[in-house]
This record gives sequence, C-alpha cells and structure tokens, in this order.
Amino acid sequence: MRALQEANEIRVARAQLKKELASGRARIEEILAEPPRAARTAKVYDLLLALPKVGPVRAARSLTQCRIAPSKTVGGLSERQRLELIGLFRR
Repeated sequence: MRALQEANEIRVARAQLKKELASGRARIEEILAEPPRAARTAKVYDLLLALPKVGPVRAARSLTQCRIAPSKTVGGLSERQRLELIGLFRR
C-alpha cells in the first residue's frame, strides 16, 4: 500500500510540474540541472512536450541533436547529455 501511495504522489507531482512548465512558472533548464524527485523518473521527451511551442517533432529533433534516446529518463541522463540539453534550451 505504501508503494502505491508513493507512486500516486509522484504522478500528481509530475502532472503539476508539467502544468508549471506549460505556463512558464518552471524552467526546463532548472529541472534538468537539479531534478526534483518527481522528475527523476519522468521521460525527457514527455517533459519537453509540456513546454510551450514544443511539439513532437521539435522534441524529437532536440533529443536527436543531443544524442538522447526518447525513452531516457531525467535521472538517467549523463552529465554531457544534461549540459547539451540545457544549452539547447537556454538559446
């Protein structure tokens, strides 16, 4: 029961994080640099899709440019991948 409750809390927090990304209250660079607990298991592709003006094509292109698999989680990013992606969205 505890694991189920914890999973639900993470899903709720992740949904809130996506809403904050969409509204501009949260910045993807900050989330990638210091991922909150809920974002560590989130797919990078899904977080990119939550950004304004980023659709499936731009998200996929950004991941390809940084040599990141679409199934990669935020917590599973290497330092190089993390820095490349942060640099890409800071421009």
